[in-house]
Amino acid sequence: MQDNFYDKVFEVTRKIPVGKVTSYGAIAKFLGSAKSARMVGWALNKSSLHKEYVPAHRVVNRKGLLTGKNHFANQNTMIELLESEGIKVEDNKVVNFQEVFWQPE
Repeated sequence: MQDNFYDKVFEVTRKIPVGKVTSYGAIAKFLGSAKSARMVGWALNKSSLHKEYVPAHRVVNRKGLLTGKNHFANQNTMIELLESEGIKVEDNKVVNFQEVFWQPE
């Protein structure tokens, strides 16, 4: 089941448009497991091992904080990737979070 859930997380994450972010909870809710936001995070921590690219940098917590940044190559990778897509980040938080938030549907 875990692998199947992880694959579903990766599939949804690949749909996040460039220049947008979503939250762990939004993905969990979309997948019918509203209380599994933490498990979405665990899946994304393993996304670099997946054969297809997963833009895990586009997933933040419900307040727009970059809580997953420690799981990238270095402390600034997530910030650099988001900023390269036009997303402003200050103090490890997406500045215009509501404007760039993408709701999985």
